Formats: sequence, structure tokens, C-alpha cells
Amino acid sequence: MGMKIGVIGLGYWGPNILRNLISLDNVKIFAYDKDTKRMEKIKRFYPSVVYVNSLEELLNNIDAVMIVTPVETHYKLAKAALLKDKDVFVEKPLAISAKEAEELIRFADQRSRILMVGHTFLFNPAVRKVKDLIESGELGDIYYISMTRINLGIHRKDCNVIWDLASHDLSILYYWLEDEVEKVKAIGDDFSMKNGNIEVAFINLQFKKGAIANIHVSWLAPNKVRNTIVVGSKKMVVYDDTNPQEKIKIYDAGIDILEEPKTFGEFLLTYRTGDIISPRIPAEEPLRLEVKHFLECIQSRKRPLTDAQEGLKIVKTLERIEKALYN
Repeated sequence: MGMKIGVIGLGYWGPNILRNLISLDNVKIFAYDKDTKRMEKIKRFYPSVVYVNSLEELLNNIDAVMIVTPVETHYKLAKAALLKDKDVFVEKPLAISAKEAEELIRFADQRSRILMVGHTFLFNPAVRKVKDLIESGELGDIYYISMTRINLGIHRKDCNVIWDLASHDLSILYYWLEDEVEKVKAIGDDFSMKNGNIEVAFINLQFKKGAIANIHVSWLAPNKVRNTIVVGSKKMVVYDDTNPQEKIKIYDAGIDILEEPKTFGEFLLTYRTGDIISPRIPAEEPLRLEVKHFLECIQSRKRPLTDAQEGLKIVKTLERIEKALYN
């Protein structure tokens, strides 16, 4: 018999989890949402799923659970599942505070349970390609990374734009750079809502090894932009997640110092503009790869790529950004 996987939360993202689970072999799926009307609606699209009437009923019938609910509910639901000795996947961010995240890690460690966080972009083939370029040394030393993740809406009630969107970029930065954030600066505002829930933010990060990063996130922009620029000492990369054909472009571009200065400030420079290469990126859905990885970790008991320690690191950084925002 295959694994029994539960899904909690059938709102915006939960049905995508269901769709990918259904496409996999030897998985029996259970689902629960406290909104019974929503469950009835989803049932018409995915009739093979077993829909239950309570959290307790779900936990009594499964081996592992995927939690896809508002962030303020993550701690309570994940704790309940861990205390029932279930392996747990939690959508990003892991919890609303580092304290809650640390407690979930303690529960998981005490019971030897898998606790994985849904940082989906680490399963994106384009993001992995940039990781390969950095690790191979092709880009040289990384000078800076500029990231833009903006669109019109959706304004969330359970968290601000930093927790919603910048959590993606932080996960990518930590994955690429394998470094710790040393300094944080941030500015933002709630221009349209005026309710204290930040909808636009500009974040500057300095890493211990010298790289700097800028993240621009917004729910208040005329179009959807998912653009990242990586500048190294040898080459540069543009990663556009909205471009279906050329997600990555590698630029043989940069500055070469031809002659050391004889006096202060007298550098002789040349600007290099060579070939632009767009490598082939596999057309694989990151969410499907992420779901498969969770199931593989359950079977093999290996540590997930996006484990709870990585999730905690991102929650701590989000807290530092918020502190910088209001100071």
C-alpha cells in the first residue's frame, strides 16, 4: 500500500498541491479545510481525494501532512501533526516568529519526524542552473544580486509583502551564496491601505563574504515582474522567471583593469561585452519536484533540501528586516 498524505488548506495554493499529489503513483490523498463550501467546490475537480470533516479525522488516517494555510495557523497545525508523529510539510514561511519555528524544530527532532518548508523556488530548474554557474566559478566572485518581485495584489491579511514575497528571494539568496547576512536595511510603506500592513518594500542585505543584495517587493505595481540580476567578477546573469523561452541569459560582460593606478584614482579600464548565452532550462514544474522531494524524504528519512533549519534562518531574517523597517 502507498503513502497516505493529508492536505490541510484548500484555498489559493492548496489545490495546486492536490493536483501534483494526484499525478504521483501509490499515494492516497486526504484533504481538510474548515470551509466546507470550499471543500465541496474542490471535490468537483478532484473527486478521487478523500475529504474529511475535522483535523483530528485527517491526522488519524495519514502518514504525513502538507499544511497550506495562512501563516498564523502554521505553528498550531504543524505542532498538532508532529505530536501525532506525522511527517510535516509547511508552506513558507515556516512560522510567524522564530520562537514558534524553533519550537516546531524541537518537536520534530524529539520525534525524529521530517519537517520540510515549502520554499518552492529552490526546486526551480532555472534557480538551480544559476546555483551551478556560481558553484562552478563561471561567474567569478559574486559582487551583488538585484531582485525584483512585484505585481498588482494580492493583498494578504495574514502577513505583509515582506513575509509573502521576500521570503522567496531570501531562500534563493541563501541557496546561491551559502553565506550569512551581516547587515540589514529596509524601507517600505502601506500607501493604499493605511492599515500598517506593508505593501511595498526595498531591502538591502550585506553578506559576511562581501556580496550585497537588493530586494524590491510590492503588491502595488502595474505589471508582474520576476527579475534577478547576478553580477560576478567574470560574468553576469539575468534570470527572468516570467520569460517562458529564455529564463536565463549569461552575459560575458564586465570590467577589466588594464593598468594599476600610478596615482590615486587613475585606473585604466576596459568594458567587456562579449557573447550572450541562453542555456536550455528543463520545463519541469517546481511544485511537482518539491512534492516528490517531500515524499522521497519520508521514504528515505533523508534531510530535505528546504528543511526546518533553513526555514528558521529565513524567519529570523524576516524578523531582522521588519526590525530595520521600523527603526
